[in-house]
Amino acid sequence: MKILGVSGSLRAASFNTALLRAAQECAPDGVTIEIFGLHDLPLFNQDVEDQGDPVPVKAWKDAVRSADALLLACPEYNGGITGVLKNAIDWASRGSPSALQGKTACIVGASPGVTGTVRAQDALRQSLRKVSAEYWPLSEMLVGQAHTKIEGGVLTDEKTLAYLGRHLAAFVEHMRG
Repeated sequence: MKILGVSGSLRAASFNTALLRAAQECAPDGVTIEIFGLHDLPLFNQDVEDQGDPVPVKAWKDAVRSADALLLACPEYNGGITGVLKNAIDWASRGSPSALQGKTACIVGASPGVTGTVRAQDALRQSLRKVSAEYWPLSEMLVGQAHTKIEGGVLTDEKTLAYLGRHLAAFVEHMRG
């Protein structure tokens, strides 16, 4: 099974990108997690789309289409989804059928706040529903006070790492259904 991991943060020291790297390490047997960076994705603009998808957009849509499932690491900025992640969803939702149609996502998120990324994950689920993507009903994994669990870009908290492994295993079991 091929899972496409996407971080909604562009920061080099992103807690959410660190979660994706940890997920790669604890992925169940037979599962690969490929991380796709959103750094080159332009802001959605229908005038640009009307001239044909730019190369980074085509690469993004191709990566989504070729994945069996998505692992979305969702930061929370000002109580909501980041512009970076929303922009990626907007691009991948375009076309017929869209790259996101029928894709199932597992959502995780890390934040220095106590409640993790609960509000952003709610907003992300709303966006996914709107574009005919699915999300695993048990997909909410919230990593609060991430600055105490992720050091130097590495998830060091053993309890969180073990939980991430169990969470991914349950998601893969759901996908293999």
